[in-house]
Amino acid sequence: MRATTARPAVLADALLPAATRAQNALLVVASSLFVALCAQISLPLPFSPVPVTGQTFAVLLLGATLGSRRACAALLLYLAEGAIGLPVFAPGGLPGLARLFGPTGGYLFAFPVAAFALGWMMERLPRNWWLWLAAAFATEVFILFTGTAWLRFVVPLPGWGEAAQLGLLPFLPGSLVKVVLVAACLPASWWAAERARAR
Repeated sequence: MRATTARPAVLADALLPAATRAQNALLVVASSLFVALCAQISLPLPFSPVPVTGQTFAVLLLGATLGSRRACAALLLYLAEGAIGLPVFAPGGLPGLARLFGPTGGYLFAFPVAAFALGWMMERLPRNWWLWLAAAFATEVFILFTGTAWLRFVVPLPGWGEAAQLGLLPFLPGSLVKVVLVAACLPASWWAAERARAR
């Protein structure tokens, strides 16, 4: 029982079991840049102010691998970088701080919360692929719901049906792919991490 309890909670803990503050800070900064890189994978939709991007994949991956505090810090740093005008958000759209209060602001504000929540779950869940999949799916649903609700009132739109058509339904197929990809990456990553620790 003690050996099970002592197991690293997330991949970052397995790879850096005695991480210093400097190492954690570097990990947070690098992770924020990873989100920025994924944001550049962007497909504008002519009927919606919300593009398809790789950002939510990055959010899920960081939450699942860094744990709650580091993942949340990385996403807060990412939002701060965008707010001061660094080109970290998806191409197009409003610049700087205005992006956070534009049509896509709900998704962006959901990122740190989602990363923390997924990290918190991953720190406590047993290593079970189906549980990982469920946790990632719930996190993605939270991001989509928050972004759609924000879109409903900020644009504004006449009803929830219109909001769903612009901010939810077009993104469901891609969201499912991202969730499955993140969950699929974890078993192999844990296997490699445990082998590295054993050496």
